[in-house]
Amino acid sequence: MSDLTPDRLRHETLLLVPDVTLTADGPLDGHAVLVRDGVFRDVGPAERIVRTHPSLTPLRLPGHVLMPGFVDAHHHLTQSFGGALAFGEPSEIFRRVWVPLERALDEESAYVAAKLAALESLRGGFTTVAEAGTRARVDADVVASAARDAGIRCVLGLVCNDAADGTGEDADPRAVLAAAERHLARYGGDGLVHPSLAVSVPEAATGPTLAATARLAAAAGTVVQIHVNEHLVAVERSLVRHGMRPLEYLHHVGALGPQLLAAHATLLTPAEVTLLADSGTAVSYNPVASAWKGNAVAPATAFAERGVRFGLGTDGTRGDGFRLADAAESAQRLTYGLAGGDSSCGAGWTWLERAGAGGADAVGLGRLTGRVAVGRAADFLLVDVSGPEMRLSWDLPWELVRRGNRDQLTAVFVAGRMRLWRGWPPDWDGPALVRRAAELARRVVARAGVTRAHPTSVDAWRQAGPARPTTAARPTGMTAPAAPGSAEATTAGARATRAAEPATAASSARAAGGRA
Repeated sequence: MSDLTPDRLRHETLLLVPDVTLTADGPLDGHAVLVRDGVFRDVGPAERIVRTHPSLTPLRLPGHVLMPGFVDAHHHLTQSFGGALAFGEPSEIFRRVWVPLERALDEESAYVAAKLAALESLRGGFTTVAEAGTRARVDADVVASAARDAGIRCVLGLVCNDAADGTGEDADPRAVLAAAERHLARYGGDGLVHPSLAVSVPEAATGPTLAATARLAAAAGTVVQIHVNEHLVAVERSLVRHGMRPLEYLHHVGALGPQLLAAHATLLTPAEVTLLADSGTAVSYNPVASAWKGNAVAPATAFAERGVRFGLGTDGTRGDGFRLADAAESAQRLTYGLAGGDSSCGAGWTWLERAGAGGADAVGLGRLTGRVAVGRAADFLLVDVSGPEMRLSWDLPWELVRRGNRDQLTAVFVAGRMRLWRGWPPDWDGPALVRRAAELARRVVARAGVTRAHPTSVDAWRQAGPARPTTAARPTGMTAPAAPGSAEATTAGARATRAAEPATAASSARAAGGRA
């Protein structure tokens, strides 16, 4: 493909002829697509499409698969400065890491953090992300602008909490719902930003507000994003407070339904799975988040069997759609498949479908994106499969799930426009954004008051000396985590975040000198 250049893909109208087109009917050879005005205008056998549009020059793409872009059904765009601060930490890190971090953001740093996350998502083949609402004290349009400027489609949640949950204060529900209505109206005609509502966890909103946000979202044809049944402590708090588990409580107050996007849903009883299926509620299955800081893995193969709507989400862990699909299948295999002798675990097609069309449906955009089909938005990927890992193809869906990698992405398109070429945006300075993010991240983390339960890996390694640790050890002098926002938490957080700062050449040299 040495003759393929980005300039050949910049036209408003494109007639593309890849080797394989991944459609709802599976991978099809000898097909072509016509893209015009940001939409797939024709999809079918290449011979017919070329003959039907004689004024257009077909662009042949040997060695490439054209496939739908990935949909990230659960993200937190303004948490990108945290990165490894959450690695190796116990559950409910949002209380000790993410809320303090986001509240330390100002307008510039919130914009840069969100745009950095959007860039990483594009680099991983995501053309749509569902942003679950930021706690940064900035206008939501800061995040919208970052997504729009990066060129990614965004389902933008507005946090509608009105009850103290340990990370916030009570709010006037009338003001909260008025803001929700304004948010839904604000982006009604936006090409890339699609409004939604969000509640951090069920306990962060009163019952009437949970029901009201559900009604507003349903009327607007969008979703309410809520973290549900993710951590054991949250399930137990709900049982103590309401005598019901979180998902049961949402059903009790009238918040379940097709407008609800339940993030995680990892700790479910059989009865709760039935509630999801019967109500039409959608789930974001976040397998990497389960592995990194969760209590369980959502029963996604059971979801598929029971007809529960679900997509795949990163939860901001890493922006690689291929690795997410692989993790989705692997997590099911390890937690459910091996015990039952299920060697298929949904097969490759299940996870590709949930990473695309299923995710689009879950986030409320099923009629707009997620498929290579006439009338859908032209959100798609050009994947180079000519390398040694995939050239000998026998089962393309499985191969994309098991062996696909973001390094194979030649180009990423959103709304018919090329947003990424070989890993970088062709029309804005991606490396400059990364440099600015690195500068701002140091300042934000330093003032955030993050509280970590464990030292960084480097600190634990150095403290253990010759006897390297097999489990995390608390660094000398670090206090146990205190309540977020307290003086003790701020002090401990300052120590923890200083230890977590990326090493500069000078600090590395000092450390080396000290050891010598």
